[in-house]
Amino acid sequence: MTNRKPLSAMRAFLTGEAAGGFVLIGAALLALLVANLPATAALYEHALHAEIGPVLAPALGPMTVHLWINDALMALFFLLVGLEIKREFVDGRLARADDRRLPFIAAVAGMAVPALIYLLLVGDAPGLQAGWAVPAATDIAFAIGVMAMLGSRVPSSLKLLLTTVAIVDDMGAVAIIALAYTDQISVISLAGAGLAAVVLYVMNRRKVMALAPYLLVGAALWFFVLRSGVHATVAGVITAAFVPIIPTPGAPDAANSPLHRLEHALHPWSAFVIVPVFAFANAGVALGGFSWAVFGEPLVLAIAAGLFLGKQLGILGAIWGADRLRIAQRPHNVSWMQIYGMALLAGIGFTMSLFIGTLAFPGSALLIEEVKIGVLVGSILSALCGAAVLALAAPPTAIRRMRATPL
Repeated sequence: MTNRKPLSAMRAFLTGEAAGGFVLIGAALLALLVANLPATAALYEHALHAEIGPVLAPALGPMTVHLWINDALMALFFLLVGLEIKREFVDGRLARADDRRLPFIAAVAGMAVPALIYLLLVGDAPGLQAGWAVPAATDIAFAIGVMAMLGSRVPSSLKLLLTTVAIVDDMGAVAIIALAYTDQISVISLAGAGLAAVVLYVMNRRKVMALAPYLLVGAALWFFVLRSGVHATVAGVITAAFVPIIPTPGAPDAANSPLHRLEHALHPWSAFVIVPVFAFANAGVALGGFSWAVFGEPLVLAIAAGLFLGKQLGILGAIWGADRLRIAQRPHNVSWMQIYGMALLAGIGFTMSLFIGTLAFPGSALLIEEVKIGVLVGSILSALCGAAVLALAAPPTAIRRMRATPL
């Protein structure tokens, strides 16, 4: 019996994200279909808003299918995000300061420029400024899924760069959700959440290596955060921060590392269930009475332009500037055209953008529908153009060979 070398955590992550990206695309298309077929449109809306739980938070009212998906299932998604962030900082590609520099610069610019473009385009339109963060997020599963379609045309170093940029992007999205989309705070519930976090900290310091206690206290933390007014998904990231990790250079799947075990256990559920279910519940845009004039609506235009133009300008400009100023170098054997294609794919905001849109405009069905249209338009344009650029781009090695070949 031969021993198999364990698959690296990053490679498993990329493989899972690629396959999950295809499932995600299918779920989004199915949502659009179901939301517009006369036989299923009403059932789709009724099912999403069906009350199937008690009142966990007075501000939210009875728990509906939609609330369970957006506040509970997505908390598990953010738990995975938090685990991936911690792993990368402790035991991965962001462990060294030199490795963090380029992804951080690119991610910050890739969030700031779309937000600025959004604010410029909405201007002083009443009530729309709250959506500034919608085009700032990147959907890594969707983007990696598009890259996977291109096979060997996309070098692994480019996939890893997109992944690390998206992980830093996720950190920014979590901070935005916690700080920018919290209205009224319940001090008592926040104190309960603080106590749960202290328990997690003590368990970590005492080197409790079993996962069950962290998940049980994490569930209590989720309940208190849900009631506090801070969005409940933040509880997932906080829980992840305290799950112990054992650095395992060369063997990142080591069975004695709790963080790695939980990450690998959660990842298939996130890629193939949680994120596709979220997409199905949030991407259904009813196109009945659709008018081309909707594309001229400030909210739709601002989100689409933020994703499609802002992401590519921010990320490409930041990487080019960092490289020219010798602050950080772009990956070896990756051409500027490939960097541009990657920057375009980062404009696929889908899951995170839709999620932030529901937080930015709560209770406004019309604005949320416009958010969906803007996100879909910006994401589809970014996906198509990014795929086309990467398909046509030649890596630096191929360019050098062409130049060296005599006529």
